[in-house]
Parts: sequence; C-alpha cells; structure tokens
Amino acid sequence: MPENPAMRAFSLSVALLIATAGTASADFASCVAGLRSAATSAGVPGATFDRVMRGVEPDMRVIELMQNQPEFKTPIWDYLATLVDDQKVSEGRALLQKHSALLARIEQAYGVDRHTVVAVWGVESDYGNISGGRFLPQALSTAACFGPRRREFFRGELISTLKIIERGDLAAEKLRGSWAGAFGHTQFIPSTYLRLAVDFDGDGKRDLVDSIPDALASTANYLKRSGWITGASWGYEVRLPSGYAGPSGRTNKSGVDAWASRGITRLDGSAVSGLPAAGLLLPAGRNGPAFLVTKNFDAAYAYNAAESYALAISVLSDRLRGRPGIRTPWPTDDRGLSRAERKVLQERLIARGYDVGKPDGAIGALTRAAIKDVEAKLGLPQTGRAGGKVFDALQ
Repeated sequence: MPENPAMRAFSLSVALLIATAGTASADFASCVAGLRSAATSAGVPGATFDRVMRGVEPDMRVIELMQNQPEFKTPIWDYLATLVDDQKVSEGRALLQKHSALLARIEQAYGVDRHTVVAVWGVESDYGNISGGRFLPQALSTAACFGPRRREFFRGELISTLKIIERGDLAAEKLRGSWAGAFGHTQFIPSTYLRLAVDFDGDGKRDLVDSIPDALASTANYLKRSGWITGASWGYEVRLPSGYAGPSGRTNKSGVDAWASRGITRLDGSAVSGLPAAGLLLPAGRNGPAFLVTKNFDAAYAYNAAESYALAISVLSDRLRGRPGIRTPWPTDDRGLSRAERKVLQERLIARGYDVGKPDGAIGALTRAAIKDVEAKLGLPQTGRAGGKVFDALQ
C-alpha cells in the first residue's frame, strides 16, 4: 500500500522534534557541567549546585519571552493603560493606609517617599499578586545556555541564586519568578538581592517573597542607592510651544530656567519651577505628552531600564497622592484599555461566540485570535491588539 504523504510528513516532523529535543538536552547537560564549574569557582559548594539543579531541564519558553518584553514592544499608551488604571490606584491607596506605620519607618530610614515605594510594588507584581512562577534555577540556566544574548549575565544571576540558597535566606522552592530571574514582591534579580536587599523585619533573613517589610525597604534602599533625592519630585507633565525643535532626552538635563527660556510651561501655562535639573522626556515624540524629569525619574529607570517603566512608576506614584494622571492625549486614534476594559472586551467576545477562556483582563493567545477575527470583519488591520477601536465596535 502506498505511503500516505501527510502521514510521512507528520512522522518526519515528530522525528525532527525528538531529535531536536535530544540535541537540546545533550547540549544543556554539557552547558550545566560548565555552569557547575563556574559556580564552584565562585564559592558555591558543589553539593548545593547538584541538589538545586537535580532534574532541571531547559525551559525553551524562556528564550521566546526574551524576545517579547512588553515595556519595549507594547505601545506606551497600552502599557500605561494597563499598569496605571483605577484598580491599581484604588488598591494602592488601600495598601498605603494598611502599611502606614511601616512606610513611615521606611521613609525615615531611606528618604524615599511611600507613594513611590508602593508604586514600584504595584507595577512590579500587582502588589504581590503576580510575581512569576518560573523556577529561577531552571529559567536562568536555560538563558545562560541557550539565550541569544547576555549569556554571561544569566550565568552570573544563576550563581547569585545559588548563593542566596546556600546562605539560607530563602529555600530553593521559594525562588520562583520571571523568565529573567526577578522574584518577590518587588522583583529583585538575584545579584541585586545580594547587594541591596535588607532585613527590615528583624528576623535575621532577607526575604523578599514572604516579608512585605523586607521587600518594600529593599526597594527604598535600591532607589536611594540609585541616586534618589529626598524631598524632590520625579518631575511633571509640561506643555511645549508650537513647533518646538529644541533639545530633549531624559539624560539631557538643564535647569528649569533654561527650559522656561525655550517656551516650555506647565500644562496650565504657568512657569516651570520647583525642580532640580531636569531632562525633557518625549516618550511618543513631540506630538504626545511631554515631561520634565529629574534624577528621581532616573532612579526609577535604574530599577528596570525602560523609560515606559519609569513613567509608569512615576505616574502611579502621583495618582496614589491624589494627583491627576497624564492629561495630554497620546498620538493615536486607538487608545489603550485598562484591565477592567479588557475584561469587558473579553466578555463581549464571549457573547459573540468566541472562546477566549475566563474573562480576566489578561490578553492571551485566544483573545488575540478572536480580536484578529473581529478586525478582519471590521476591515481593520489584523493586529490582535486589545484597543479602543475593537472595544467600541463590540458595544
């Protein structure tokens, strides 16, 4: 009987997958042997390495995630709409009240205001609700062995992880976090933990996973070490004069008098004032919101080197104080959606017969596929993006 071509192709695909998996496993074993040598040379006992790494296999999803960091690939109006929404503000204000005494002690010890500390907590892990579930030794060893870039960095983070375990601050099973190795309430990477984590609850351990005092104080310590100026603002939104073609850039700092001389004002038209040296941040170009940003903005940037991230921290801290959010419209006709709106969008898709799973505001593959189908029917570009146009069209 002649061989079925489709079956033959399927069989070849399966064989290729098995062969590829086998090669990856062999390559990983060889790489792990090299990691063990590097770890023991750095002072990690071989027995600790063997115990932690026993049975660990590569997680190739880590490599995919390395190429898709949202703070670099997501439009900034989407990024901020999700991270700085009314729900985040409401929950953050409740936590400011709940932990008022603790935050007062942290302010006294490190000189970083409570609103910024809580904003970092909210952006990094949704106040401890989403801290990542990847076993750090597995994620970091995968990145160190197969990553398209920065393999030495991830090797160092794996060694730092093993040192944390060896010192007894955290058990191996507690070290779960992001693909890049960030963990705990405020998502420290292991090397930063070793340098800057503090024991603020006095139990003899630096625990960013189960101790809110340790996590928030460690964050304040990080910001202080990154150049935080006590009592200064991160900056504020400003208005550019028509046709502005002057200097810009976060690091291109001038005194506020220099910015005033270039025609830049506060949003209400009053003179810019009350800031140390500041740079002009134009995250979406000259047709979008503009901000004067100080070294305190740079300290937030140091936490995660993306200007969209630092802006999320800064704007959330303002909203936690009761100040307004960004007031100048973004240069788009397809606005970003808050988490609540994303959940409503999913409910509308379900009502139209699409399977998007549980409506939770998290946009996954099923939701993106449904959005693409809706976009096609509406004659829109098929992006799979949860934006205002699709949201409004499904009302």
